[in-house]
Amino acid sequence: MSTANKKVGFVSLGCPKALVDSERILTQLRTDGYDIVPSYDDADIVVVNTCGFIDSAKQESLDAIGEALAENGRVIVTGCLGAMADTITEAHPKVLAVTGPHAYEEVVSKVHHFLPQEKTHNPFTDLVPPQGIKLTPRHYAYLKISEGCNHRCSFCIIPSLRGDLVSRPVGDVLDEAERLANAGVKELLVISQDTSAYGVDIKYQTGFWQGRPIKANMQGLCEALAELGIWVRLHYVYPYPHVDKIIPLMADGKILPYLDIPFQHASLSILKAMKRPAATENTLKRIEKWRQICPELTIRSTFIVGFPGETDADFEELLSFLQIAQLDRVGCFQYSPVAGAKANELPGAVAEELKQERWERFMATQQEISSNRLRRKIGSEMDVLIDSVGGEADEEGDSDDLNGLVELNKIVGRSFADAPEIDGSVFVEANSHVSAGDIVRVKITQADEYDLYGVLVD
Repeated sequence: MSTANKKVGFVSLGCPKALVDSERILTQLRTDGYDIVPSYDDADIVVVNTCGFIDSAKQESLDAIGEALAENGRVIVTGCLGAMADTITEAHPKVLAVTGPHAYEEVVSKVHHFLPQEKTHNPFTDLVPPQGIKLTPRHYAYLKISEGCNHRCSFCIIPSLRGDLVSRPVGDVLDEAERLANAGVKELLVISQDTSAYGVDIKYQTGFWQGRPIKANMQGLCEALAELGIWVRLHYVYPYPHVDKIIPLMADGKILPYLDIPFQHASLSILKAMKRPAATENTLKRIEKWRQICPELTIRSTFIVGFPGETDADFEELLSFLQIAQLDRVGCFQYSPVAGAKANELPGAVAEELKQERWERFMATQQEISSNRLRRKIGSEMDVLIDSVGGEADEEGDSDDLNGLVELNKIVGRSFADAPEIDGSVFVEANSHVSAGDIVRVKITQADEYDLYGVLVD
């Protein structure tokens, strides 16, 4: 009986890429016969998958480790902060073990060492679903196509934590995507540190899927994913010229007309200081060309204000870029130093009060742009993927609301323009025939700064 199995608690922090790492670890533990439990009290041991990208994330991870130790006492730490083992052990010397990022086998090995599984695992009765253990609702899933990054952005320490770009074989990626689609996943969110660079490390080596050759590059991957007949959403895309080849796939409805591009800034001097591979003028021309090919294209991005050396002129150039680019979804962060990042050595630190002022001006500017673009959708009809009904999420997902927006007796979903957790939502009047994971047709009747409201189309 499964009640004899050893029980593992799991805390997953950080970005979607870390979430995929957690899913892989949990899948292997479940395959090895361990039960996964949701509380400290029920767990024989706890694994904490940490984030170490910025100081606030490091502190959140250290706090989570401390909580797990206080509540359970037996804790294994992994993830990005695990690359700084001394930081963890100095703060929490009682942790059982520390492993680094994407050290899947090592984490599982540590669990086996500190919590030996006495019961022999039976693969015929202790089943793991073919798509593996997922931490997302069952109607969407993240598909990680590579590890690491070849860029050396001055504000980022990801390459020192996760190494250079390592692309997964295209056949393996597509096999996983097919398993997810067959398991009922309606939306795949393609993620990596640099999705546009997929395959560059393996010289775009041709792989095989379903008995035919597939080019291991962004275009070949997207064309194959489009055959699955589900939503495919691209994240962490750099605006390289070859991204132009993906836009026609979006215009033809083969993949979602959505690009998540972390522009980070618009001033050439700041981009140079950031060591970002971009030029503002070329980027604006490229966005204009993309929208000519695919007018429905939604572009989301992230920016940093208050980067060392950022002048008033640099910031005004950033605001001007926003007005011209008319991006749909935008997030903004105030620069904060990250231990080990080259940007710490740059002169011209921006005062905290000035960072706050610029952030507020940035957000006010973008909020007006986003509001105007959303209002244009009033009166239109669109497909909406339902995330929750009346505050109840998909049974395999979190029962809490998404983005804190679920209201009783409301259907909450997302259009092609909305990624889960980071973008807005579409609110629809309740209907007893609609369930989480359904794709329904909705007529948009209202809009605000971030969200849309509508009614079901019969």
